[in-house]
Amino acid sequence: MNKKLFKILAILSLTSLILINTGCSDSQNDTQSKARPAQQKAQLEWRVLDSFEVGKNVFVRSLAIEPEANALWVGTSVGVLEVDLQSLQVRNTFTRDSGLANEYVFAIGIDHDGYKWFGTNGGGASRYKDGKWKTYFPLHGLADYWIYTFTSQRDGTLWIGTWAGANRFDLKTGKFTTYVKELVNEWVYGLGVDSQDRVWFGTEGGVSMYDGKKWTSWTHKDGLGASNIEGLPPSKNTGLGTRSRHDLSLLRGGKETYNPNYVFSIWVDEKDDIWAGTWGGGVSRYDGKTWHNYIKKDGLGGNVVYSVVQDKQGVYWFGTNGGVTRYDGKNWRTFSVHDGLLDKHVYSIAVAKNGDIWLATKGGVTRIGQRPAAAKQTSSKN
Repeated sequence: MNKKLFKILAILSLTSLILINTGCSDSQNDTQSKARPAQQKAQLEWRVLDSFEVGKNVFVRSLAIEPEANALWVGTSVGVLEVDLQSLQVRNTFTRDSGLANEYVFAIGIDHDGYKWFGTNGGGASRYKDGKWKTYFPLHGLADYWIYTFTSQRDGTLWIGTWAGANRFDLKTGKFTTYVKELVNEWVYGLGVDSQDRVWFGTEGGVSMYDGKKWTSWTHKDGLGASNIEGLPPSKNTGLGTRSRHDLSLLRGGKETYNPNYVFSIWVDEKDDIWAGTWGGGVSRYDGKTWHNYIKKDGLGGNVVYSVVQDKQGVYWFGTNGGVTRYDGKNWRTFSVHDGLLDKHVYSIAVAKNGDIWLATKGGVTRIGQRPAAAKQTSSKN
């Protein structure tokens, strides 16, 4: 397998961005795929295609695809990148000097007007479009300086998850409305909207739902999160009004910890089932009546689930503390560092228009794609 290093960015704060090409390029693969007879199209396999390194100690916490611009937005602990998905080249690099309130970006959202929203770690939310920036702080109505997730309703209403509740932001009036006591817990990490325009919230204390009039919540007592069959020690990193505990360390005394009420992510699938990624309780699916839990013994890569998405084929992808797991409803497959991931903790997942899967980890971004099995190359020295 050929390995070539291409330098595609000069400096991102104190680090460079490198593209490691671990397979054929997109254009090569697409050409080969089109040239193959129709009867061979089934002979495809999922594999790691390439990785972008952003620095050994740099975290990539969030990803977002902007289909209209064919762009991948990458939120890191040292700034934001805009990557062209056609050329795989970096179009823009954004730091505090560019307009970001804080370089450590935990969340990226794109609203109905095309504005890119960046949720930062202690710096509020920065909004960007056409070279213009605007940052929102609590003095503007934002619930907190710590921002972790975004989602939008059908009419464009933007929801923002923070460490002090959730904000509803009206794009027309620019007015913020804050919800705290209505939630099962004020520390909000996941957001989703279903076909009925109901908003779902993943928090440190369970899942809440708002239908526009009434609030409903679920916790481990209601079935959220699998049982602690491994006997792991409980996590002490539970907020409780003490932000210094939020280091996101999964270990206690060298062992993994367990907190099934702690929800990292929310995903609403095409059937309106709600998927909640938990801390140690695996991933939970709510079908409108019952919570169904999936853990490592079922095929999940790890019992801590940071992110969940569903691709265009209806297949689920789970970012865990043990790699990324693909689940088609019957079969499970996990990709780990042994397959080419830069790190085993997968914090965010984005699906490109061509079906490629982008993964955010410590150290950079990895791309997984479905390509003809015969496209593999024998190793050679460069």
